[in-house]
Amino acid sequence: MSTLAPRARVRGLIPILATPFDDAGALDVPSLRRLVEFQLAAGVDGLAVFGMASEGFALTAAERATILTETRAIAGPDVPLVAGINGTSTATAVELALAARDGGADALMVLPPYLAKPAGNQLVDFYGTLAETSGLHVMVQDAPATTGVTMPVPLIVQLSKLPGVESVKVETQPTAPKVGEVVTATDGDFDVLGGQNAFFVLEEYARGAVGTMPACEFTDVLAPILADWRAGRQEAAHAGFNHLLPLVRFGLQPRLAWAVHKEVLVRRGIIDSAFVRDPALPLDAGSRAALDAILAHTPLPAWRS
Repeated sequence: MSTLAPRARVRGLIPILATPFDDAGALDVPSLRRLVEFQLAAGVDGLAVFGMASEGFALTAAERATILTETRAIAGPDVPLVAGINGTSTATAVELALAARDGGADALMVLPPYLAKPAGNQLVDFYGTLAETSGLHVMVQDAPATTGVTMPVPLIVQLSKLPGVESVKVETQPTAPKVGEVVTATDGDFDVLGGQNAFFVLEEYARGAVGTMPACEFTDVLAPILADWRAGRQEAAHAGFNHLLPLVRFGLQPRLAWAVHKEVLVRRGIIDSAFVRDPALPLDAGSRAALDAILAHTPLPAWRS
């Protein structure tokens, strides 16, 4: 069971962990442990598993349980742990939510059902049921490019009034204007975070976002940029982010993104293999050369625990 109060807020830098596999495609637990240690050393405000950047769509129930157990063991009880939920119905989402709760998650980042597209009133019932059944902080994941499910601002406002639904991750482009609209419409009483690999993180923060959930290979570089922003050093934050931007952008490519994240983690000495599971694609020669060029101009230090 969770060690945090259900209404504990999920804010700040919450990277979504990649799922390390070995070269044969099996879950690589030692690499996962190092990955968590790297995030903690970078000063994260929480950790997320089973998101899109985690290849959550390719994980078995047993692997999910192992990942939660190992992540919680390394992170300890005080680091908020967010579990992505991608059930295609209320029943399957509840099953995933209860497994995540029992595995040590403090919060749920929940995609709406996306095969049979729900109507607005069905989404209200869906998120209300998950929050009530799990007893955990529920984050609505507004990601229409992935799900095909649109969430207008009035619907998000309605969801924000449900007990236990405490935040939204806005990934509807353009993200920054919608972040601002939701912040205004909820009177600042509802936490709004960004995703999309932190592509527009500074613009989102300027509109009232209180957190971001990018991939996990550049956490130690992004953390001081966000610290500059919070301290009012906007010019320094923009300069630092502009230096990181080519890598952020490169990690947004459909089907290649997972291989990009993992290749960088391998080069930094954090995980051992860049193996990705179908239908994700490994890097082709041209993409690898392009990544080489980016890293030549955006060098990231090697890391050892």
